[in-house]
Amino acid sequence: MKGYSQLTLINEETKAVRLFIWLFYLIFTLYDLFYYFLFPLNTGGTPGLPQGGLGIGYYLIMMGFLPAAVYFIKTGSPFKVKYMYFIGFFLTDFLNNMLIYLGEAKEFQTGNAVELFFILFAPLFVNKRYFWIVTGGTVGKYLLVGLVLSSQKVMVPIVLLLIFSSVSYLLVNRFYSYIDSLTAIFHELRKTEKLAAVGQMASVVGHEVRNPLSALKGFTQLQMERHPEDGDRYQIMIDEIERINLIADDLMFLSKPRQLDFEEIDLNNLVSYVISIMKGQASNQNVKIMTEGLANIQKVECDEKLMKQVFINLVKNAIESMPDGGMISISAKILHGHRVLIRVKDEGCGIMAENINRVGDPFYTTKPDGTGLGLMVTNQIIEEHGGNIEFESEVGKGTAVNISIPVSQKN
Repeated sequence: MKGYSQLTLINEETKAVRLFIWLFYLIFTLYDLFYYFLFPLNTGGTPGLPQGGLGIGYYLIMMGFLPAAVYFIKTGSPFKVKYMYFIGFFLTDFLNNMLIYLGEAKEFQTGNAVELFFILFAPLFVNKRYFWIVTGGTVGKYLLVGLVLSSQKVMVPIVLLLIFSSVSYLLVNRFYSYIDSLTAIFHELRKTEKLAAVGQMASVVGHEVRNPLSALKGFTQLQMERHPEDGDRYQIMIDEIERINLIADDLMFLSKPRQLDFEEIDLNNLVSYVISIMKGQASNQNVKIMTEGLANIQKVECDEKLMKQVFINLVKNAIESMPDGGMISISAKILHGHRVLIRVKDEGCGIMAENINRVGDPFYTTKPDGTGLGLMVTNQIIEEHGGNIEFESEVGKGTAVNISIPVSQKN
């Protein structure tokens, strides 16, 4: 996927660069042809290139960039072309102006219309760094020329360039906003496709896997009773069958719509129940669980069974993130009088910043034996309760999960 994305970017940049090159030479040539030859004929002046400059060499240098541009495009490096043309033009034009005007009594004349082209074309590359280099470089060139030649005439092109740069900047930002919107839609579509795939898979699991698993578990338990000397091995088999059953349960949960049974639930009792069934696993890994503020929270409106599943998933993840032991804290406080914020914090391995937004995506997991379904189920349950869930994490220091759900309106 990464290679495909890079190839797509190269192809799009190549299209933009090819159009850029054609327009650059067209504007560059036609403007000077008009300014130095056609315009003087109509105004009674003398047609021809200005004396003392690079003359025809100026245009030969510009044409010399074309073979280099073709080379960069063919070798898959089209991103360098726009910088090469701007820097090359900037240096050549500055040298040409110095040769023409430095030490002479001539009045400085403004440059080529291709400078406006650089600025106005910049948004099509959707590259803010290039935009700022072009704007700063072009304005800087005129400021430098004005200082060296002590000319006030550079103020006119500077003002014009700043005006056009403002328009160009608005276009750059609009393109960035449009691309961000398309990217968000793309990720949402991918997530929807994954959810559809989960639903289809769950249907297969429900009909084709769970029944054989039940039979296999019963047979294994029977064999363990008959051969107690191999009890450890049979227990491992039963544990693995249970793990497959848990995966199947998650899939079945996601595959079918549910009618939530909302009722007033004491949050402290609910969390205490979860801790009681998870304390065995926590004790085995030297993990302690503490609570704070739960007794002071009024009742919440929720589906008790589903909300228990949420906290079981979160506590289980927290325990598994601390193989060497640690502390899990579960705290709660009222937000704005009508919502409760529940925070589950561990001292585990943490999650890298670039992956924090992927937590809860279908099949995404940081655990070697994980399925990427537990937090997905958790997210879905919280959304169905009209709540939201956020993750804070720092590698090596732990993760905090913040859940916000409505409190009971009857209190």
